[in-house]
Amino acid sequence: MASHDEYKRQIMQDLAKGNSERLDDTSKGNDYENFDDFARRSTREERREIFGRSFHPDRIPTNQMEPELQKAISQIHSHERDDVAREFFGQFKKRGLSDRDLEQQLGLSTHTPGRMTADDVSKLASFAYHYHPDIFQEVLADQPAILKFISNPMVGAALGAVAAKWLGNRH
Repeated sequence: MASHDEYKRQIMQDLAKGNSERLDDTSKGNDYENFDDFARRSTREERREIFGRSFHPDRIPTNQMEPELQKAISQIHSHERDDVAREFFGQFKKRGLSDRDLEQQLGLSTHTPGRMTADDVSKLASFAYHYHPDIFQEVLADQPAILKFISNPMVGAALGAVAAKWLGNRH
C-alpha cells in the first residue's frame, strides 16, 4: 500500500468482511454509516457486549497500546477528554481508589478532570489498561470516541469486532 492511511483503510475493510454474524445478535438490525454514527446510536450495553467479546488486553503489547492511547486521547475534543477522565475516576472510585491518590501515584498534574492534560488522561487510561482492564473496557463502552483515533493495525485488529460492528453491514 502506498500510505499508512490506505493500509489502515484496507485493514478495516478486511475486518468488516470477517465473521460479523457473531455480532448480529446485538445489532438489532442497525446499519451504521460510520464510526460516529455507531458511537451515537449504539447503546452502552451493545458496546459493552462487543468489547467484552472482542477486547483482550493480553493480545496487545504495552509498547503498541500506550502510544496509541496517548495519540488517540490527544486527538479527541477537550470536552470528550474531560468525560473520559471523569469516567475513569468514577470507575476507580467504585474500587476504593481516590482521585487524589491516583493523582499522586500516577504523577498527574491535577485530579480535576476539566483541568487535566491529554498526558494526564493517557496516564489514567494506561493504568486502567494494565491493572484494571475491566474498567478500561467500561470506559471505552461509555466513551467510544477514543477508538476513533486508533491507527495502529495491531490495536485495530484486536478491537476488530468493534470495527466489524460499525462497518459490518457495508458491502
